[in-house]
Amino acid sequence: MADRDPDTIKQEIDLARDQLAATVDSLAERANPSRLADDLKAKALDFVRKPIVAASLVGCGAVTIVVVVHRIRNR
Repeated sequence: MADRDPDTIKQEIDLARDQLAATVDSLAERANPSRLADDLKAKALDFVRKPIVAASLVGCGAVTIVVVVHRIRNR
């Protein structure tokens, strides 16, 4: 093994530590439960805001209301 300058070794260790810290911070941010919930909420809202999905939900709601009212009246 070649002799290496201690200052060079220290700089490499410092660089590796900084890179590791950045990686850990990135992983912690990606695994943050509130961020994951916010992302899931945003995706769900984007899905529901599509015209075909919104129309389907309105239709299902209308059918549900009609069925409930019909059952209440026929008691």
